[in-house]
Amino acid sequence: MGSATPKQYLEIAGKTILEHSISSLLGSGRIEQIVVAVAPQDEYADKLTVLRDERVVCVQGGEQRSDSVLAALDFLRSHGDLEDWILVHDAARPCLAESDLNRLIETVVASEIGGILAERMADTVKMAADDNRVLRTLDRNRLWRAQTPQMFRLGPLFAAIQNAGKQGVSITDEASAMELAGHPVQLVEGSPGNMKVTLPAHISLATSYLREVGAAQ
Repeated sequence: MGSATPKQYLEIAGKTILEHSISSLLGSGRIEQIVVAVAPQDEYADKLTVLRDERVVCVQGGEQRSDSVLAALDFLRSHGDLEDWILVHDAARPCLAESDLNRLIETVVASEIGGILAERMADTVKMAADDNRVLRTLDRNRLWRAQTPQMFRLGPLFAAIQNAGKQGVSITDEASAMELAGHPVQLVEGSPGNMKVTLPAHISLATSYLREVGAAQ
């Protein structure tokens, strides 16, 4: 991001990115508790009012994404049931729409199959060789861009992420761990607006989206 401030604490549309991301979950009556994995020596979290909500708990995160997710899941294992449905959401996805969240929850609960929000690939996608020459064009009709939240039962997800770590497999999302462990994962169509803020250009896009949503309410 090129900023001294961690991206989740950058401010857009009047709040930090993290505040928007948490608020999108707090606004749902379906969510009982939110566990936020915070980096050691974090200097920003204590300043956020949203983290003092009675439904929000902070735990110490780890070096990798999977370490932070495991820390949050471990807390939930001691305060819930292994069969509970849980959702993992990126702190840097501030534009989650309530309709997308509801669609994911309803689809997963109805089918009893874990799933993720995802966006159909609209662009032509190329597979490249090491020298950046095109090897082949992939069939975009079968390609989806993974989003979050990703929703699975607590016990199987915890075991799957642990299993991936023991195998030395680097996972970039929870679905990858579940796939590796042999669990079915379904795709639930989400919105293009549910972007992950990764590059400086994403700041203005997310800001515009949130302002449009706010103006429409």
